[in-house]
Amino acid sequence: MTGQREAFAEIYRRYHTAVYRFARMMSGSRAIAEDVTQETFTSLLRDLPRYAPERAALPTYLYGVARNLTRTRLRRERRFVGLDLIEDDEPISARDPSIVWEQSQQRMQLRRIIAELPSRYREVIVLCGLHGLSYVEVATILGTPVGTVRSRLSRGRRELADRLRELENNPSVVPTRAARCVV
Repeated sequence: MTGQREAFAEIYRRYHTAVYRFARMMSGSRAIAEDVTQETFTSLLRDLPRYAPERAALPTYLYGVARNLTRTRLRRERRFVGLDLIEDDEPISARDPSIVWEQSQQRMQLRRIIAELPSRYREVIVLCGLHGLSYVEVATILGTPVGTVRSRLSRGRRELADRLRELENNPSVVPTRAARCVV
């Protein structure tokens, strides 16, 4: 029993941050991300006999569980979820306070724009671009063909670039949609 506990603790230590960040980017809410992270690992404990390592690596399985839990949670609540963009998870190390402020503003803007993307694009951008998963892993998580992942990633990147260009050309314009996720 002690060995199982230690193994689970190691799995949690290794993957909880990635699961949390994914859930936060998909939901736009720290509270939902915390709940989804907890539910993901609870689900892993409960459903461990259903996990088939030959079908998907453990991180892929965890992302899939977190994706389903996030979508279910947002659907169930049927409301807008405001993004928690005030604080940043990662400290920015720079000596010049104006550079720190500018970098913080750029990160917030990028998060806001990513959060505004349709979920089918946001998922692949977060999983491939931010979490570094392969197309095959993302296809497994989403239950779609690899070609679909590639096309969604391409379209999502194009839309992201268009929105960034729009902001660059007209910095006084607030993004077209409010920084909310809609289910």
